[in-house]
Amino acid sequence: MAKTTKRVVQQFVVLPTRGLRATQPHSSPRVANFLLSLNQTLVAPKMAAPQGIEHLIEKMRVLDSIHEDGAKLVEMLPDDVSALRAANPGLRIVPVVYYYPAVAPRRAVATAVARVNAAKSISIRIVSAANQSPIAGVTVVAFTDFANKAGAEGVTNAKGQVSLALGAAKKKIERLYLYATSGFWNGLQQNVTLKTGAKFQLLKIDLGYTDELKFIYPNVALTDGTGLTVGVVDTGIANHPDLTIVGGQNTVVGENPSDFGDNGEGHGTHVGGIIAGHGTPPHGVRGIAPSVKLRSYRVFGKGAKGATNYAIAKGVDAAVQDQCDLINMSLGGGAADEATKAAVADARAAGSLVIVAAGNDGRQPVSFPASDPLSIAVSALGRKGTYPAGTAEVGDEMAPLATSDPKYFIAAFSNVGLEIAFTGPGVGIISTFPNGYAVMDGTSMACPAVTGAAARMLAGQKQILGMPRNSARSDALAQFLMQAAKTLGLGTTFEGRGLLS
Repeated sequence: MAKTTKRVVQQFVVLPTRGLRATQPHSSPRVANFLLSLNQTLVAPKMAAPQGIEHLIEKMRVLDSIHEDGAKLVEMLPDDVSALRAANPGLRIVPVVYYYPAVAPRRAVATAVARVNAAKSISIRIVSAANQSPIAGVTVVAFTDFANKAGAEGVTNAKGQVSLALGAAKKKIERLYLYATSGFWNGLQQNVTLKTGAKFQLLKIDLGYTDELKFIYPNVALTDGTGLTVGVVDTGIANHPDLTIVGGQNTVVGENPSDFGDNGEGHGTHVGGIIAGHGTPPHGVRGIAPSVKLRSYRVFGKGAKGATNYAIAKGVDAAVQDQCDLINMSLGGGAADEATKAAVADARAAGSLVIVAAGNDGRQPVSFPASDPLSIAVSALGRKGTYPAGTAEVGDEMAPLATSDPKYFIAAFSNVGLEIAFTGPGVGIISTFPNGYAVMDGTSMACPAVTGAAARMLAGQKQILGMPRNSARSDALAQFLMQAAKTLGLGTTFEGRGLLS
């Protein structure tokens, strides 16, 4: 007897002909009426579907909506998508896809060394350089062959100990990476010989240390950024003494819309501090535009690593409705997607700029949504000497070096391309983190640095800020910033127009 293939319900985003709302002349009345009908089933599930389209609506379950006449998140069988398109050719129906924080990836082993003799392991300890106390939760990655990603890895226990299955009692290691969760700089040791009992130290974060952000923006006043509203579409921003969040929204379907704080990952909190931290070193951290009105739009579910295109589109739309001048998106990594494209286009049409991290795939092409023509894409800039010796950031140094100052480079992890608009500090950045502070790297950090610098510079442009909220306004914002940027001599595919300072 032949087996039957199980039909699996999937999630799709149903969009009008253009943008996130069915407005004329871009969408027909038929499209608008259909989306309104879908909205009725969401607000009143027991209400009968309008005559003539019952068969279509009965085949799907509406989960959420962006405006009554706007985009919908639905569940349906893939086989029914074709029938829906045939009945409503003006609709765009796209699958739900996921995007991820644009933090620089941590090095990881691809090939285990000790396949034959896994019993032979080397146990080492990781401690604080300040007081020799053990550090738990440090991810230790030991490469015997860095080019081929061969080696072993593990996580330290409460005693700061980790056992590495290297197949020998003594082993030559090309690179040893030590990744802490927060509170410490990450470590890098090169060309070391490991044996049981070895001890390695990590430097505790000193909030008075001049990292790349402080070096480039040394004299930030607490009033910088006044008059600008900035939305952070991310993992949420935690309550922190160095941050003031004036509002926001959680756009994850099934979660509380008013819960726009940290989802457990900490990424958005770090991003928020780069933009608007208002602490004073060495007791806190200061961002580049401390006086902006900072809003949090959480698009990542609790503990989730990825965010859907639907949640992101709804988050961007919410930021536009709240009249955010700048919208920071330190995320990406998927193929070009119509729902996200529509949200970015609507934001530009409403006078807002969407600033997006270029991605961290090691000099690969700019990832989406930074690659969208209406996004402002940002690469990650590094500067030698703004992170301590022996830290993981040393491994991100890569040619070419800037002709204006050979200490500047575009980080080895950063994506590059002609879509790049600006570069920003993204190597060894100290910022806020849930319950403390952390050092992070990535275009995820460079993006809010550009957003903060843009807010700081635009604060004095009352004429532009006072324009009607339409595409002419967003074009004027972008033009001002493009013309104000200063090249470092790294080339346009690496730095775009350069650095906002």
